Amino acid sequence: MSLPLDGKRALVTGAASGIGRATALELGRRGADMVLVDLTSCDAIADEITALGRKGVAVEADVGEEVHAHEAVQRSLADLGGLDILVNCAGIMRETRLLEMSVDEFDEIVRVNLRGTFLMGREAIAAMKRQGSGGRIVNIASELAYLGRAEYSAYCATKAAVLGLTRSWAREFAPDILVNSVAPGPVDTPMLGIDNMTAEWREKESDIPLGRIGRPEEIAGVIAFLAGPEATFVTGQTFSPNGGAVML
Repeated sequence: MSLPLDGKRALVTGAASGIGRATALELGRRGADMVLVDLTSCDAIADEITALGRKGVAVEADVGEEVHAHEAVQRSLADLGGLDILVNCAGIMRETRLLEMSVDEFDEIVRVNLRGTFLMGREAIAAMKRQGSGGRIVNIASELAYLGRAEYSAYCATKAAVLGLTRSWAREFAPDILVNSVAPGPVDTPMLGIDNMTAEWREKESDIPLGRIGRPEEIAGVIAFLAGPEATFVTGQTFSPNGGAVML
């Protein structure tokens, strides 16, 4: 039986855990081969992709480094024969009061969340244009791009900027390359995680219409939709699976 992403070649950043890992598995279940990128080892998730009967290539890379971004895309071209889908999941989140935030800390959040998205997107789109067969880009933002949050100003700013990149790229590279973003609400991942929440934060996050935080698999399904054949008339959009916390 044919799968919706049979023959597609994907690159997923932040693939070692959380939303990135769940996305890689979902794309693999739908038939995609992929390069898996993270600052730490992706060997375990690559083995899981292989067990699904797909090809999984693990690459340790820092998406905020230009050389690393270039090399990651080149691995897709060399090992998979091309690139059809990029999912920018890599990101960091830190709680720091503005008046206590150093320039170095601000720059590091920008380097990973915004510069990393920019570098990976630039390299992937260049490769897709050379192929001449189109492609899909899915950037991961956050509901906090809309809401803001005290003591997370750098994170919120980078995620709002990712929405701007997404809309600009969607216009610049239409109609061949479709570019969308996903802005999740709180999700139980190592970066956020229920165990890492204060009691006050946990209470606030449960006070949303669906009454709970999300699971990585629920976000991965939205990402896979945007990467698949059902989303051929979707570009420049932001989907926000957030339990109803933000309604636009």
